[in-house]
Amino acid sequence: MPRRKLRVKAADSARINTELTELRARLEIHTEWPEPVLAEAEEAAERPRLPEHDATDLPLFTVDPPGSRDLDQAMHLLHRPGGGYRVYYAIADVAAFVRPGGAIDAEARRRVETLYFPDHRIPLHPTRISEDAASLLPGEPRPALLWQLDLDADGAVVLADLRRALVRSHRRLDYAAVQRAVDLGGADEQLALLATVGRLREEQERARGGISLPVPEQEVEETLHGYVLDYRAPGPADGWNAQISLLTGMAAAELMLDAGVGLLRTLPAAPAAAYERLRRIAAALDVDWPQTLPYPELIRSLDPDAPMDAAFLNACTGLLRGAGYHAFDESRGLPAPADPGHAALAAPYAHCTAPLRRLGDRFAQEVCAAVAAGEEVPDWAREALPAVPGLMASGDRRAAEVERACVDLVEAELLAGREGEDFTAVVIDVDERRPAAGTVQLRRPAVRARCDGADPGVVLPLGGLIRVRLTQADPLTRTVRFAAV
Repeated sequence: MPRRKLRVKAADSARINTELTELRARLEIHTEWPEPVLAEAEEAAERPRLPEHDATDLPLFTVDPPGSRDLDQAMHLLHRPGGGYRVYYAIADVAAFVRPGGAIDAEARRRVETLYFPDHRIPLHPTRISEDAASLLPGEPRPALLWQLDLDADGAVVLADLRRALVRSHRRLDYAAVQRAVDLGGADEQLALLATVGRLREEQERARGGISLPVPEQEVEETLHGYVLDYRAPGPADGWNAQISLLTGMAAAELMLDAGVGLLRTLPAAPAAAYERLRRIAAALDVDWPQTLPYPELIRSLDPDAPMDAAFLNACTGLLRGAGYHAFDESRGLPAPADPGHAALAAPYAHCTAPLRRLGDRFAQEVCAAVAAGEEVPDWAREALPAVPGLMASGDRRAAEVERACVDLVEAELLAGREGEDFTAVVIDVDERRPAAGTVQLRRPAVRARCDGADPGVVLPLGGLIRVRLTQADPLTRTVRFAAV
């Protein structure tokens, strides 16, 4: 869909901020830090556990959204002698600052992951750590878990190694800057290698049968002039950066599976009935899906900006349901999953590259570091593993609830007072039990909402471009509803 912006007046922004504060209270999101947590964070920031190995001469760089300060990852890429590539990937060593069983550890287990509101970020760890002492900010020496990932000329892994090291990021970039440099031919060797290795890893993903869905997501952003609600689809640079993280997560999964202890991010394969449903939807949308064309290849052929393709991609998200975490420790009677794979990646995978923002990554990191060093996994990490999947599941549910509530609120605020007005929309989903109802996506503003047919006997045209009338926009209940005209 076209990515258009609609700004909210300053007065409306102030009201939204008040409503967001009330929303946090209703969801019981704690924004304040207990004093013992802050005191422990200050002490840890002043005296972290530092590694013996010094890799501060490695010219690492970070790629993150503009303005970010909780920088988990930094990388350096080079050509290997004799062919192939080497990727150094540094991950913030949160365990260097968090004492097992301490105040920060207990608070992190309660928060589980960083929550993002349009006006406020609720971090997993105190900002003295997450945005300062542990963050891989440029020019600052930081303890890290440093991966060395050697690839052959086709981008396949031939060696994966990990050690604790002191590192220093030399520069901070954002996705747009990377994309611009590559597109305009001004990329230095590092960015050119990121593009090359990223594309090779995408080809490796293709060969495995993995897929990343390019579905445009709604984003709410606060600006100096008010709020912006927009669609954003990941660009090529986002994909290259993501491939480095995925590469590391897959290496971590293999390391833990070989050791018989760890924490995986799993996704079961979708049942045959789900693919049969998708084929019916493809036929209804005139999406050409020959029987001989594999599903991943079909996805790569689609254009998320085309209404019919966008509607089909939205339906494809149903195949991603069921993702979760699986802890295992075979020496203690906790078995590895019978199928350890992540269906979308077509490989075993672990979350381990965002420890500043996600609780489970710290435990996966600690297991990997011990296994790579030939040491016993620390008891504190081993004893916590069985409880981590449940904690992460609850944290994921809360994060999804926060994200949806924030978008719903801003959508309702944008449209409040415009009831009775007509808009152009694309039908991106139809209720199979009630085909006169479904979900529509507006071209302007960037809104997705429930829509009912004007006549119960009329079926909404999946993928069709229709006129809809706004029937409800209530910020108090965060509800937006349309009716087909």
